[in-house]
Amino acid sequence: MPASYEIDKNRGLVISTGLEPFTLADALAHQEKLLHDPDFDPRFSQIIDYTRVTGSDLQASDIRTLAQKSIFSPNSRRAIVVSTNLAFGFGRMFEMHRQNFGEEGIRVFRDLDQALDWILSNSMSA
Repeated sequence: MPASYEIDKNRGLVISTGLEPFTLADALAHQEKLLHDPDFDPRFSQIIDYTRVTGSDLQASDIRTLAQKSIFSPNSRRAIVVSTNLAFGFGRMFEMHRQNFGEEGIRVFRDLDQALDWILSNSMSA
């Protein structure tokens, strides 16, 4: 399966992991599955770990499509962790598109520990 997730309700955190091959259909299916999970709360933060995705058939238009809908609260923090320059560029593109919708809490990282520190520094209060 190209995408999986786990929900840490205690920390108010969704950890999504992408695997190869990763497509637009995979990303949209992941979003829908998460949306319908009874443990999901839109106020949670999210770490999107794409460090194991080194290639993809995603295009710039696919990033725009993904950015059209968010299942997270505008106040949620979302960290995208990548390992390639192309993925970093796509992550920044996603971040900028979501900013156009008023979402300011998305950042792209190359280091999972830094992303986790940033996410947990503003974790959801219960």
